[in-house]
Amino acid sequence: MTRPTTLLRDDAALRVSDTGDGLAVVFQHGLGGGEAQVAQAFPSGSGSRRVTLECRGHGASELGTSRPFSLSMFADDVVAAADQAGLDRFVAGGISMGAAIAMRLACRHPDRVAGLMLVRPAWIFGSAPVNMRPIAEVAGLILDHGPGKARTIFAQSQTAARLQRDAPDNLASLFGYFDRPDAAAFAQVLADIAADGPGVSANNAAAFGIPTLVIGNAMDAVHPLSAAHTLASPIPGAAFAEITPKALDSVRHFAELQTEITTFLHAHFNIRSLVPS
Repeated sequence: MTRPTTLLRDDAALRVSDTGDGLAVVFQHGLGGGEAQVAQAFPSGSGSRRVTLECRGHGASELGTSRPFSLSMFADDVVAAADQAGLDRFVAGGISMGAAIAMRLACRHPDRVAGLMLVRPAWIFGSAPVNMRPIAEVAGLILDHGPGKARTIFAQSQTAARLQRDAPDNLASLFGYFDRPDAAAFAQVLADIAADGPGVSANNAAAFGIPTLVIGNAMDAVHPLSAAHTLASPIPGAAFAEITPKALDSVRHFAELQTEITTFLHAHFNIRSLVPS
């Protein structure tokens, strides 16, 4: 059963989902996602208590007036959600943007993060990675032209043609940004986050002394498999898993993702607590 609560941060009311019982896991969605995305990806029968904050402007969470949006801001909000949920120590994880947030939490709050699960990472260690340029392009078009005209322009662009050929799942996600009812306002979130970074260096990652799982897949221009490999490389003992691309078989993709998460949690933790097994 999911227990939704509200977290007030500055002037923004943020939605928090708290579901299951057992091992404490804070698991975050990707850019433009929310609780529904996480529920599709995270195994419901994993013997864990999952807490997910819908970041500002995502899902049922308000944008608020604080600017600019940043991964640092979102990570601080997630820590506040963990505090409100009474989680002193937890496994941190997430998809894409959520993976970057989780990595930042492990770096900034090492006393609280007991393990890491980085799914389809879009960021490695720098800001404004080249693979985020399609999102920055979409954001700029919406901010300049409004969502309707921007969609038409983008559909005729070289970026759209390239993604249609190489990464159709990414293209579908990008078109979804134009179709959001709050597209004009949310474009600023896209622009700010695409230009940002997790604030974590390779040296920081090399100092992680916790169980870590990195999951990547091919046929993904926004979350390249090479980025997942590069991110895993300096983390001591990091486990790496390549799963079926969503663009090839969505059902198989999510089944394999849930299996990898469940296997990792059971291999490294007493599933009823945060005691390493």
